[in-house]
Amino acid sequence: MSQTIPASAGVLAPARERIVLWLLALTQFTVIMDFMVMMPLAPQLMRAFDITPAAVSGAVSAYAWCAGISGLLASMYIDRFDRKRLLLTMFALFTVSNLACAVAPSFHVLVLSRAFAGLTGGVLASIIMAIIGDLIPAERRGAATGIVMTSFSLAAVAGVPTGVMLAAHYGWAAPFYLLVVFSLLIWAAAWRVLPALDGHLARRVPLAQVLPELLALYRVPDHQKAFLLSGVNMLTGMLVIPFISPVLVNNIGVQPAEITFVYLAGGVATLFSARRIGRWSDQAGPQFVYRAVALFSLLPIMFMTHMPQIPLWGVLLFFPFFMTALSGRNIPLQALMTTVPQPARRGAFLSANSAIQSMGNGVGALLGGLLLQTEAGGHISGYGLNGWLAVGLTLFAVIWIGRVGAGVAPAPLAAKA
Repeated sequence: MSQTIPASAGVLAPARERIVLWLLALTQFTVIMDFMVMMPLAPQLMRAFDITPAAVSGAVSAYAWCAGISGLLASMYIDRFDRKRLLLTMFALFTVSNLACAVAPSFHVLVLSRAFAGLTGGVLASIIMAIIGDLIPAERRGAATGIVMTSFSLAAVAGVPTGVMLAAHYGWAAPFYLLVVFSLLIWAAAWRVLPALDGHLARRVPLAQVLPELLALYRVPDHQKAFLLSGVNMLTGMLVIPFISPVLVNNIGVQPAEITFVYLAGGVATLFSARRIGRWSDQAGPQFVYRAVALFSLLPIMFMTHMPQIPLWGVLLFFPFFMTALSGRNIPLQALMTTVPQPARRGAFLSANSAIQSMGNGVGALLGGLLLQTEAGGHISGYGLNGWLAVGLTLFAVIWIGRVGAGVAPAPLAAKA
């Protein structure tokens, strides 16, 4: 049975709403862990398949680009299905992709499996945000987004360290087997608890008009402004984040085994900050909170990219500020995005937005890598330039967000109990 908790007309009962939000957070947790765990596994993958670091980076980027492509394709069909059924279908395929990663007999098969994971995982993020937009009133979406965004903290605090530890004892495939088990349990809970979400289907676009409507989606000026903001925001973070581990190891002298503690410190901080930033976004407005957190993030970005020689305890004290600021910007931004489109186009818009964010990730990582140089002795130079570019783009986003309106959204769609 999937109807264990009654929902009121239009919105869920408070108890069921909390359960739904945490189930969405756990779903997002598996997607984020799946993406994040690849980089710490790089040394083991290189030994297992006799490949170069560039090949591992290729597997990571394959996920990001396929996630972007899947988001674009999902814009054509995401609003044509019940949200619950589509979530369960894509989550099942995502689980299969992780099983394929775990049993991959060669690196080529692993890359194909990672691409399949990107195709399915990229759509899940869009469906999750569409469900929040359908179920949660606009004045509480910041807090709801904050709950779902704790998935990043959970992945950093528990998921990735556990996966890396299992990989050290049982081989590189162990984290993917763990993800399969997690996903099956969460899928079963989602099937039982999530309500049917098909109120938007009454306003869906006829099939013959899907492609013209998709093209029209990108021609709406308000959508264009929102897409530019999302892309720049993600590009800014990826100029800095993918290179933190090698810079800390090669330039600062942090031992590879100690990187886990650095990310653990940052993850614990975001576990507490995400929900508070979400509630603040509801109270003060997403534009104001985004500007405040983004401006604050300039300091940790500059310190991270110009870090002097400091001991490990100094890195551990600093990194929570960096993680809180960089992840905190996304909470009011995501809440703002749910207010931009009309409800009948919310899924398509958020799919397109997710695709643009994935492409922003890919472009940022590629551009950031091109700006870096590895000197004799392994020292990495050019990271400071990445920091200045990230600061400039952040200032642009702070100004540009004033053009992205947060109108009053219609009442939430009815959830069938």
